[in-house]
Amino acid sequence: MLPDISFAKPAAPKKGVAVVFVDEKLNLGPAAGEFLSAADGLLDKAAKAASFKGKANAVLDLIAPAGLSCDRLIVIGLGKPDELGESEWMKLGGIAMGAIKSAKATAATVFLEVPGTDLSADTAATFAAGAKLRAYTFDKYKSKKTNDDENGEPQSPVKLVVGVDNAKDAKKLWAAADGVTDGVVLARDLVNEPANVLDTVEFAKRAKALEALGVEIEILEEKDMKKLKMDALLGVAQGSVKPPKLVIMKWNGGKKHDKPIAFVGKGVVFDTGGISIKPAGSMEDMKGDMGGAAAVTGLMHAVAARKAKANVIGVIGLVENMPDGNAQRPGDIVTAMSGATIEIINTDAEGRLVLADALWYTQERFKPRFMINLATLTGAIIIALGNHHAGVFSNDDELVENLARAGKATQENVWRLPLSKDYDKLIDTPNADMKNTGGRAAGSITAAQFLQRFVNDVPWVHIDVAGTAMGSPKTDISKGWASGFGVRLLDRLIADYYEGK
Repeated sequence: MLPDISFAKPAAPKKGVAVVFVDEKLNLGPAAGEFLSAADGLLDKAAKAASFKGKANAVLDLIAPAGLSCDRLIVIGLGKPDELGESEWMKLGGIAMGAIKSAKATAATVFLEVPGTDLSADTAATFAAGAKLRAYTFDKYKSKKTNDDENGEPQSPVKLVVGVDNAKDAKKLWAAADGVTDGVVLARDLVNEPANVLDTVEFAKRAKALEALGVEIEILEEKDMKKLKMDALLGVAQGSVKPPKLVIMKWNGGKKHDKPIAFVGKGVVFDTGGISIKPAGSMEDMKGDMGGAAAVTGLMHAVAARKAKANVIGVIGLVENMPDGNAQRPGDIVTAMSGATIEIINTDAEGRLVLADALWYTQERFKPRFMINLATLTGAIIIALGNHHAGVFSNDDELVENLARAGKATQENVWRLPLSKDYDKLIDTPNADMKNTGGRAAGSITAAQFLQRFVNDVPWVHIDVAGTAMGSPKTDISKGWASGFGVRLLDRLIADYYEGK
């Protein structure tokens, strides 16, 4: 359950948990120092007993602290405060919320202070975002929820008061930051949902709910895509009883005649591999093969919620890849919307077929300033980069450099891999214009080479999020299976480089 977050001037709580921060000399901020003055040296005594030295991210938890009005005191080390940046404060928000959750608290007050330094309102909003993202759990299908008490009774959301001197400014900035965190939560929810709940119809329905934020939604049905000759996308869907959908989301926050920026997501709501069926082990994870579409949907929520001054297009191709009497076969040849023919070598290389038509449609209809697609596209990217970086491929140096800087700012990191004509040859075939896989060697690169054939000269980036959208390492702001990777990254890219420009 997500917390109820508010901002106020630092003040002593009458109950619940109090959170304070100290540097490596156990110095407190002024409000926290005044609050703890009634505790008669409690912090020094407890720190000595626990060998707590205020190191970065260290936590000291004191139950029923004598002399204080709170029920519990949590002390968090800052290490060297002058080394703290945005990502560190978001992490500290997560650490604080983790300690609050462990305490089973329903109310918490944070003295957001650094000894000798005035914190910005930006820092307060960043801290709150980290706390909210850390609080996320996906337990809707459990009989006993994570926040239930020992008797199984549901608890109210944690009321988290962030005490900061410039509370009014922090509240204003939080309104925008909270919209972005809600976008991350939406993306996480979509990836975590089981495929028997989140089929193509339900996914499109949840995307359509963004109309409440002012996003224009258009949904192309199978008959519409047949008219457009999207046979690459439709070929993937033909083995499933679930109908394919192409969802177009439009946020018109910029000037009327400004070219839009476009984001395209792979939305395979479940991927069996089709006729080239996957091994049974871990196939259940393929409910998350729509992580790219989830990130695009979450991004559209984020830009609309914070009223971004940019024209943003989101396009997601929704299909289910199933083996069936009507499923496409290895050896089949399909014609994409572009007119290019594709020989199907492996039906488990399906995401690039969905994206081929979605990318072509997007660049042809909207004439965007640039396009970025996200997809859980290849297992090969996990072999190459593990789970800490998403792989990126691009035909535009400036765009990918801006993306990399946004990745460092948000800690949703990316790493560029090459594109070249030498790799392009690996997807040539004598039977059609191209084949849908180049084999095991350079698998992520040949997938990107395939996609590049459907973007024309539009500046473009392909982000392979197979290792980062789901099953990625746990962090202080993400403890679940689905990370929501891509929402904060792309929102930052827009905000820093393309908004109002």
